[in-house]
Amino acid sequence: MIDEYLVKKFALSKKGANNLKKGILYTTLLDFSLMLPVMLFVLFLSQYIPEPNIVSVKLDLIGFIVLIIIVLVIIYILKSKQYNLIYNATYEESEVRRITLAEKLRKLPMSFFEKKNLSDLTTTIMGDCTELEHAFSHAVPELAGSIISLVIIAIGMLIFNIPLSIALLWVIPVSFFIVIVSRSIQEKNSEKTIKKRRNGADGIQESIETIKELKAYNYEDDYLTGLNKKIRNIESSLIKNELATGISVVSGQMVLKLGIVSVMIVGSNLLVSGQIGLLIFILYLIAAAFIYLPIQGALEFLAEIFMSGVKIKRMKKIENQAIPDGSIEYSNSGYDINFENVSFNYKEDKEVLKNISFNAKQGEVTALIGPSGGGKSTISKLAARFWDADKGKITLGGIDVKSIDPEALLKNYAIVFQDVVLFNNTVKENIRIGAHGASDEEVYKVAKLARCDEFVKNLPNGYDTLIGENGSLLSGGERQRISIARALLKNAPIILLDEATASLDVENESKIQKALSILIKNKTVIVIAHRMRTISNADKIIVLNEGKIVEEGSPEELTEKNGLYKKMLDIQSKTGKWTL
Repeated sequence: MIDEYLVKKFALSKKGANNLKKGILYTTLLDFSLMLPVMLFVLFLSQYIPEPNIVSVKLDLIGFIVLIIIVLVIIYILKSKQYNLIYNATYEESEVRRITLAEKLRKLPMSFFEKKNLSDLTTTIMGDCTELEHAFSHAVPELAGSIISLVIIAIGMLIFNIPLSIALLWVIPVSFFIVIVSRSIQEKNSEKTIKKRRNGADGIQESIETIKELKAYNYEDDYLTGLNKKIRNIESSLIKNELATGISVVSGQMVLKLGIVSVMIVGSNLLVSGQIGLLIFILYLIAAAFIYLPIQGALEFLAEIFMSGVKIKRMKKIENQAIPDGSIEYSNSGYDINFENVSFNYKEDKEVLKNISFNAKQGEVTALIGPSGGGKSTISKLAARFWDADKGKITLGGIDVKSIDPEALLKNYAIVFQDVVLFNNTVKENIRIGAHGASDEEVYKVAKLARCDEFVKNLPNGYDTLIGENGSLLSGGERQRISIARALLKNAPIILLDEATASLDVENESKIQKALSILIKNKTVIVIAHRMRTISNADKIIVLNEGKIVEEGSPEELTEKNGLYKKMLDIQSKTGKWTL
C-alpha cells in the first residue's frame, strides 16, 4: 500500500519506492537515536538532582563511558544503513528514472516531438532528474523521518507532562502551516523559472547553431542583447523564487524560536509552584534544542518537496503519453503501400492531407511532387507510421499499419531524409547505423556505391575520422551521401527518399542516381523531389497541391495532360537556362 503511494506520488520504480520506505524507517530510527545522548545526560544529572518522576540510576564514570560508546555505535550503524539505503539508492533510482524516460521517448510517436520543445525534454531528463536526486536523498526521507519521530516523541511527552509539552510543541504545526500556505506561490514561481530557463537555453543553443549567420549579417550585438535579456529574466525569476520560499521558511523557523520562550515561561511557573522539579525543566529545555533543530531543516525540505512536485508533474506528462501499439509478428502479402481516403492534420484547425488515395506498388518508383507545403513529406511519414492518420486507412501488403508495432514496421523501411542527422562519431560508424553488426567490408562496399570514398580519402583518418556534431566537418553533399550509404546498407524492402539528392551537384547527383538504382531494384519506392529530372524515370507520379492529389500517372501521361506537372516541368526547364 505504502509502496504504491510512493510510486504514484513521486514517480518512482517499485524498487526505488521500497528503498525510500526503508530509508524513511532508518531515518526515523536515527532521529530517535540522536535523543539517546539527551537521555544519558538526564540520567547523569538525576544522580545529583533528585526528581520524583525520574528513576535515578547510580553509575560510575566507566559505566557512563560504556553507555556513551554503545550509543555512538548505535548511531553509527543506523547512519551507515541510512546512507546506503538513501544516498546510494537515490542515484541508482536516478539512473532508472533517466533510462525509463529515454525508453519512453524512444517509443513515442513523432507527433509528440512536433508539439514538444526539445530543450525542454533535455531539461527534464538531465536537469530535473539531477535536482530530484537531492530531494530523494535529503528532503523526503528527512522530512518523513522527522514527522514520524516527532509524533511518537510528542505522544510520550504529553503523557509525561501536558503543560510543558504543549508549550514545547505548539509552534511546530504553526511553522508547518506557514510553509504549506505558501505552496501555491512556490509552485507557480517554480513553473515560471523552468520556462525562463528553457527560453534561455533555447537562446544559447540557437546562438551557437547560427553563429555563422549572425556574423555574416552583423547581427551579433542585436541578438546578444535579446539573449542577455533572457538570462536576466532567469536571474530575476530565481531571485523571486528563492525570496518567496525563503520568506515562508524563515517565518516558520522564527516561530519555532518562540517555543523555547514559551517552555521557559511555562516551565518557570511550574517550577516556582512546585509542580515540576529542576531536572524536568532542564530536560524540556534540552529537548527543545534537539527537536527544533531537525524541524528547521524539515521546513526547508518541505519547501523543496513542493518545488520538486512541479518537476515530477513534468516527468509524469511524458510517462503518461500513449505509446502506439501493434503486433510485432504480422504476415503481409508483399510490400505494396496503399493509401485509402487518408486525411491528416498537425493542428485541429488546419488539414494537411485531404482524402488521399493511391497505391505505391512493389517493384515500382512512386514519385510525390508539387508545391511546398502540399503534404509530400507528411505522406512518407504516415507510410512509416511516424504519425497515425486521422481518417482513412494505410496498408502495407494488405495489413493496416496501425495494427503493426512501429519498431517492427520500421524494420521494412530504409529512409533518406532531406535533413540528414549524423552523430559525432567516425564516418564508418555513422554508416554502420544502417545495419548493426555489419562488417567493415560491407560498410566500405555501400560507401563506395554512395560515392563516399571520393571525399573520405581526403579525410585525415579516412573512414575512422570523427566528423563532429551532426557532421559539422562535412559539406551538405557529403553528409547526404553518408545517409544514402546507410540506406544501402540496411537494404530494406521499402525505400523512402525525401529530397535524397537535394544537396548534390549535377555530376554527383548522376552518380548517386546509379547507386540508388541498385538500392531500389524490386522494392517499393516512394520518392519526394522538386527536381523534375530526379523523377523522370518514375513509374508513377502523384502531383499534390494544398493537401490534395490533383494529378496522377506516368511522366508521359502527365506531360500530355498539360496540368500542374507540365507547368512545373516548363518552369524548371526555363530556370535551367538562367545565367548571371
